[in-house]
Amino acid sequence: MKFWLSLFLLTFAVGSHAAIQEKKVSYQYDDEKMAGYLYWDDAVKGKRPGVLVIHEWWGLNDYAKKRARMLAELGYVAFAADMYGNGKVTTMPDQAKEWMQAVTADVEGWRERALAGHQQLLASGMVEEANTAAIGYCFGGASVLQMSYSNAPVKGVVSFHGALPAAPAEMKGKIKPQILVLHGHADSFVAPEVVTNFRNKLDEAGAVWEMNTYGNAKHGFTNPDAGKAGIKALEYNEMADKRSWKRMQVFFKEIF
Repeated sequence: MKFWLSLFLLTFAVGSHAAIQEKKVSYQYDDEKMAGYLYWDDAVKGKRPGVLVIHEWWGLNDYAKKRARMLAELGYVAFAADMYGNGKVTTMPDQAKEWMQAVTADVEGWRERALAGHQQLLASGMVEEANTAAIGYCFGGASVLQMSYSNAPVKGVVSFHGALPAAPAEMKGKIKPQILVLHGHADSFVAPEVVTNFRNKLDEAGAVWEMNTYGNAKHGFTNPDAGKAGIKALEYNEMADKRSWKRMQVFFKEIF
């Protein structure tokens, strides 16, 4: 009896673990080859809301994939997009900055790269097209804000310790996605005047937005490996990490 019970529990445990599926997806933006990753729980039947995940300035590394997997564990279909092409990843700040600046220099192209990832999310065939969102970290946080400014077909965007580009004046009264910004008060990468201008421009645009600020939290506060880069401005903050993830979940329940 104990043997069969143990076998049943082992089978159940393996089955539960195997429920989260990962699939590498090759796609293109212009002439560039991109390599993203799709995650879903195959125990969930039928279509469900989908979430695009955009990586930090390091590229589509294991951290971004981990967050996409965590979203799949919550019951969503998640797609971790490749914003640099060819799956480029680095741990060197100078290289990361170069790649990021190459993308952000062309704002329209920047938005289109993100939208290409969103299209792969929809192409999975598992997503309710009317119920999608986008989240991003650092560079990815700014990327999803740019998506909202171009009225990408998402219900909402969530920026985790992202740069805060201001809403364009021409988008007054036109920003449809709801915006949630999760920001570290000790984030020295984003000057206080930038934060103030960002908020003011969202108000002027008539956007539906919310900004949660976490005390003593620096840039990169959600990433346990943030301090490994050797940059003093980067630091993990466990409390801010957990609270921001929970706030995102409530936000998704609201918009979906």
